[in-house]
Amino acid sequence: MRTTNAFKPPDPITHPYAIHRTNVNLPNFLTVIRILLIPVFVVLFSDPTPDRSLAAAIVFVIAAVTDLLDGYLARRHSQVTRLGRLLDPIADKLLVLSGLILLVQFDRVAAIIAILIIAREVAVTGVRAIAANQGIVLEAETTGKYKMVVQVVAIVFLLLEDGVLPATWHPHEIGTGLLYVALALALYSGNRYLWSFWQQSSTKGL
Repeated sequence: MRTTNAFKPPDPITHPYAIHRTNVNLPNFLTVIRILLIPVFVVLFSDPTPDRSLAAAIVFVIAAVTDLLDGYLARRHSQVTRLGRLLDPIADKLLVLSGLILLVQFDRVAAIIAILIIAREVAVTGVRAIAANQGIVLEAETTGKYKMVVQVVAIVFLLLEDGVLPATWHPHEIGTGLLYVALALALYSGNRYLWSFWQQSSTKGL
């Protein structure tokens, strides 16, 4: 009687060593790069001369582009990992919130706008953490992705308003207007997350 002892590769989700190995990939590397660029951006914009503002805006855009690339590459090459799912939204929030806080400090953004956007991010992060703990999957909102893009464009305009862009472009007005659009998208997508969580938790009797 013959017995087959074929090797079965470890499950990349459940096997600890496999998880460690799959974490080392290009999408996660890009996410880490985005996190490391945040303090560079903060240092550059801590004293916003025109040259430093331009450099800060370039760093901010590079960091934002890595956000688009890491998600695309992770899905395209089946390299979605638990570490990536954890770090990616944290990196996004740290990048945008750092920009908003600095812009408030230099009177380029009204504090109430920053507070509302930050409150939305904290609320959604908390709800998603509770949902994950209860086995509830909250799919990423398409509106939330649009919100991220609009936020990035708005922040770049506001970073470059001190003589980098021509005054005839009205960078402050454009940036502020786009930020209001981003706030509306943020509140809308945040409500969608809360509604989805409420529905699924009610179905499960939680």
